[in-house]
Amino acid sequence: MGERRFLSGDEAFAEGVRLARPQVISAYPITPQTVVVERLSEMVESGSLTAEYIHVESEHSALAAAIGAAATGARTFTATSSQGLLYMAECLTYASGGRFPIVMMNANRATCLPWNIYGDQRDSLSLLDHGWIQAYAKDAQEALDMALIAYAVAEDARIMTPVMVNLDGFALTHTYETVDIPTSEEADAFLPPYQTSNRFDFENPTNMAFSAGPAYNRYFKQSEHIDMLRTSEVLADVEKRFADIVGRQWPGMIETWGCDDAEVILVVLGSVAGLACEVAEHLRQQGRAVGVVRIRYLRPMPAAEIVAALSGAQAIGVLEKDISFGAEGTVFTNVSSALFNAGLCLPAVNFIGGLGGDDITEDQMRHVFDQLFSCAQGNKHDSVEFFNIETPSRSEVNEALKGVPSCH
Repeated sequence: MGERRFLSGDEAFAEGVRLARPQVISAYPITPQTVVVERLSEMVESGSLTAEYIHVESEHSALAAAIGAAATGARTFTATSSQGLLYMAECLTYASGGRFPIVMMNANRATCLPWNIYGDQRDSLSLLDHGWIQAYAKDAQEALDMALIAYAVAEDARIMTPVMVNLDGFALTHTYETVDIPTSEEADAFLPPYQTSNRFDFENPTNMAFSAGPAYNRYFKQSEHIDMLRTSEVLADVEKRFADIVGRQWPGMIETWGCDDAEVILVVLGSVAGLACEVAEHLRQQGRAVGVVRIRYLRPMPAAEIVAALSGAQAIGVLEKDISFGAEGTVFTNVSSALFNAGLCLPAVNFIGGLGGDDITEDQMRHVFDQLFSCAQGNKHDSVEFFNIETPSRSEVNEALKGVPSCH
């Protein structure tokens, strides 16, 4: 039996990283991720974690250093958020294309402008196509366990792909709850020391980080795609082993609540799942058949699992803290594609909320389910609906624009 502690999401994730025993940590602080690398620096200083701790000069350098360390065969960790993740974007494809199983925590935070330090998911969702497995935690316990599980998945020989674990900024990173921490013995039994042939080796030289022109490039990209698609299989194996050793079972690529007989189902990502399930439970008590699907891993896209969960619904909604400007929410696009490819045509509404850290309230969640029941009855609704948006008067617009420099 491990230790039980009262930790924030950031601190819980740091405990999971400690148990994974990374050999190199490259750190650059950015709100609301900073607490993770602060706690890890304290662990290295106290000797409770043996690792090379590198305080680099930028987020770009943080991932570049992790790539270099991974290329020597070291288990590595880094963390970032928002503009820092965007600054890393160039390096993301180097890590995935090089098949370096780096684990990185991203504290989901709004991207600017306007400048904002609070949590939405536009940072990670804008980088879905960069070759990283993307996971989204709902609470501190899952964040801690995901840190360990991410290494086991990334380092599996069937995948060898980096993993980005996302925690909602402030809503998860800075809120506290009780978590159970596995013992070091349990963690070591679950996650053995990292061994790989994808490394610099002077005795057996290998070609790394090379160029590939039109005749060969496509083979490498297809290989990345096929190997990432194996994540569902690998995750099932890894989570079963985690349950056998630690005693906690996680549900795989998605988590479902009340979907078997639901008339309407809401798809969510991250910590808002707690509110969605709480409201859904109240509605169930009133005799309304509602369900919730939480996507735990958005890359690879768990299309088959989502289709299976949604196939019996009369209408579905996707609630996300993101908008792909000029189109719709990125999660909505992915879910709609999965349904279309499966031949399912369901009334669907994309709810955009929580942008810039805006609260998603219980009343808004009830409104979501009301809208979905209305859709199920054949009523027309906008395909994309923003929360908390009111049409301002001209005087309010002029007041808001006071002091803003003119573009003319």
